[in-house]
Parts: sequence; structure tokens; C-alpha cells
Amino acid sequence: MLDLYELKQFVCFAENKTLSKVSEIMHISQPTLTRNMKHVEDAFGVSLFIHGKNKLELNETGLKAVEYARALLADEKNAIAMVQAYDRSLRTITVESCAPAPLWTLLPDLSSKYPENTISSKMCSIPEIINDVKNEICDIGIIPYAYCGDDLYDSIYATENLSVCIPSNHALASHEHLTFKDINGFNCLLKDEIGFWSELCKQKMPTSKFLVQTNDFDMEELIKSSTLLCFTTNFASHPDNALSNRKIIPITDDEANVTYHLIYKNSTKP
Repeated sequence: MLDLYELKQFVCFAENKTLSKVSEIMHISQPTLTRNMKHVEDAFGVSLFIHGKNKLELNETGLKAVEYARALLADEKNAIAMVQAYDRSLRTITVESCAPAPLWTLLPDLSSKYPENTISSKMCSIPEIINDVKNEICDIGIIPYAYCGDDLYDSIYATENLSVCIPSNHALASHEHLTFKDINGFNCLLKDEIGFWSELCKQKMPTSKFLVQTNDFDMEELIKSSTLLCFTTNFASHPDNALSNRKIIPITDDEANVTYHLIYKNSTKP
């Protein structure tokens, strides 16, 4: 019967050519190595070595045996990794969201209620979220509308309302409410990684140009110093009074006022 630890010594011998080198690398005495190589040979049931005076070499069959030994050892590592990953999945709650804001409250809530679990999250497109929940790739999906499919459960989670932030001396600052049509054509600052909001703004404002920012500090500095429009929601926070010289005006389009829904399968852990 093949012993995996002895196979590791066998492969190490093939790579280093001498038992003395294997003994040094694996901290095993040479008599023990010699005995273990004989065990490997007996397990395969064929001759694997050429025995010379004070020298041991692999024969042609031995070289082929090394290939299979490497494959078996790789399978062992893969099996261990897969079992460990499966075990982690049993103790991990995975969340996929169409936007960042719902995660800001949902993740702490899950961590509080399920302290023994690891909470994993990422942002995805809406079709990907639905597909992943259906196929149990993720446990909870967050989408910006109710899901009507029979195979998933749906519950209302939170509402996010989009507003545009207008410089106080801007022509639109006199308005109390605005629509995407009203601000279409004006250039805007836009934060990256805001999920579906990014595509929505670009779709509803086709003649506007968007200066997308990846750095929070740069974004706040541009809000304070530029005349470009920007956006905020009831979930967002802006440090250092970045919006103090701007008027926050709600956008009244239905698409700008979103109710997030959690979708999940009945077998979901939470």
C-alpha cells in the first residue's frame, strides 16, 4: 500500500538524486530512507531502482512511478484544500449586492447575529446576483427591486434616495426638486464602485460627462473646489463638511428612489 509520506521522499529523491541530500532536506536518517524506498518499490510491486556500488538510481519504470507519485501528491493537496474550503463555506455567509450602501448596515448586523460565521461580501451586477443566489453560490443577494420568481424568497431591506448636490451659486440651486432630465447635459463628479448607480446615471444622463474618482480624498476635494455636480444619498456621509457650499436637491425619478430587497433560498444559513 502506498504511503504518501514515503512518496514525498521518493519524489524528493528523484529531484535531488542522492539519499544524503534527501536526508538533509527532510531530516530523515539514511537507513530510514533506504528502508522507505524499499517500501515504495514493494508497494508498486516492480523494480524501480538501479542499485550500484554506493549509488542508487531510478530505472525507467522508476521515472514513470515518479510521475504518478507527483500526481497522487497533487491530488492529496487538492483534496485537503477542497475539504477545507467546503468546511469554511459551511461557516461563511456570502452576500452579493448591487450597490455598496446596503452592505454598510447589513454586514454589521449579520456579524452581530452570527458571530460564529465569517461574513463575505462583494458587489456584482443584478443578473449575476440572481443567478448566484439561485445556484447557491451566494447566500444573500441585494437587488434594487422585488424579485417575483417562485424559486427564491424576497424581503424588503432598505430604501436609498438619490440627490444631486448643486453649488450654491449654480442656476439649478433655486430648485427644490430635480429630475434626471433637468440635470442631463451638466458634467458631474462620480465615485467609482457604486454599483448599479453608476450605470443608471450614465443611462439617464446621456449627454453629460462624468469625472469618475477612485480616491475618497480626491473626490471630497473636488466637491469642495469644483463647480461640477455630484451625488449623494440618505446613506452617504461626507467628512470635513464637503457639501457645506452645495444645496442637496432630491431627484424625483422613480429610478432614483430605490427599495432594496434581499433575495435568498430557503436553505440559506441565516
